[in-house]
Amino acid sequence: AGPGGAAGGPGWRLPGRVLELVFSYLELRELRSCALVCKLWHRVLHGDENSEVWRSLAARCLAEEALRTDILCNVPTYKGKVRAFHHAFSTNDCSRNVYIKKNGFTLHRNPIAQSTDGARTKIGFSEGRHAWEVWWEGPLGTVAVIGIATKRAAMQCQGYVALLGSDDQSWGWNLVDNNLLHNGEVNGSFPQCNNAPKYQIGERIRVILDMEDKTLAFERGYEFLGVAFRGLPKVCLYPAVSAVYGNTEVTLVYLGKPLDG
Repeated sequence: AGPGGAAGGPGWRLPGRVLELVFSYLELRELRSCALVCKLWHRVLHGDENSEVWRSLAARCLAEEALRTDILCNVPTYKGKVRAFHHAFSTNDCSRNVYIKKNGFTLHRNPIAQSTDGARTKIGFSEGRHAWEVWWEGPLGTVAVIGIATKRAAMQCQGYVALLGSDDQSWGWNLVDNNLLHNGEVNGSFPQCNNAPKYQIGERIRVILDMEDKTLAFERGYEFLGVAFRGLPKVCLYPAVSAVYGNTEVTLVYLGKPLDG
């Protein structure tokens, strides 16, 4: 019955501070169940996103590097940091030529010749509005694509190509030439302005997926660049990237629901 004993027992009336202490020993799956027990438990768990519950869970599941560096600088709460980790790149759903670094958020592409390599996140979205940041920490090479993909989209292929956007299962923005890609075709340049600035290494791009409006949009430096893709299918879509340059690194951090403005 969770902390406090059987339903209706005295545990239901424990002070919030005591419940918080007990909850701090539980894992995320158990916390999700506890939040459904009653309004008090839900309030204790979700009323303060920097409570000891989330601090403790973050310390257990996140690498020290992720907490110590600026990787999560735009994720202000410990609950948000835990959520970002569970939405990070999947170690089981990426090209064999890449690996996810110990920080849990950064993809490293091995120097393999004549190969394009990608990765998807652990969790995809079929509803709601979602935002995440992506940035390159090494050379772009000839093709460096960020966007979204279904579970069916390939994450590795021969040659140096725009893998993300090469079929009808993925949509991508090539940061090298500012082209939008889908179904193996160029869907125009992006952003749609004269002499659009090229991507600079380390620059954080914010990706905004709206499954209600079925659109994918991008921001750079908190400047809204516009909607890149419309009419997305009502299927589960995953944040994804594809890269070609040896030893390049790409970091992806899930931010949650985008802020309007």
